[in-house]
Amino acid sequence: MDFMTILQPGAIKVLGSVSSKRRLFQSLGEVAASVYGISPNDAMDALQDRENLGPTGVGKGVALPHARMPGLTGVSAVFLRTETPIDFGSVDRQPVDLFFALFAPEEAGVEHLKALALVSRTMRDSGICAKLRANLDPTTLHTILTETLPSQAA
Repeated sequence: MDFMTILQPGAIKVLGSVSSKRRLFQSLGEVAASVYGISPNDAMDALQDRENLGPTGVGKGVALPHARMPGLTGVSAVFLRTETPIDFGSVDRQPVDLFFALFAPEEAGVEHLKALALVSRTMRDSGICAKLRANLDPTTLHTILTETLPSQAA
């Protein structure tokens, strides 16, 4: 699995700021709807339901919201970068500006875990995160993410 498989170029957005987690989930749902045809309200609700189980802010300004949803045929990703970080309840209590969301079919087991592992490994790389923070152009951000080193088996 690689980013070319799960992340379409149109699924990357840069936002000036977001006022809340709920508004962020709404933005992620809108992008998922426009690129993958996922219901924006269902996406937002699924992300919120997962977040209610525990925050997906993994630290160092990164969050990995994810949800399983009925009717999907494969894993799809949305990447949002905010110019102004928001409080996301991260494990290190630092605000978040890099959000990499995954939407997976309800029955996706290994595929969902492989996608989470790929995203997690990539977003732990401080060099990649620095490049993502240094750019505002969605095309450049897509290139940065899709030109990462080939993934190892999850």
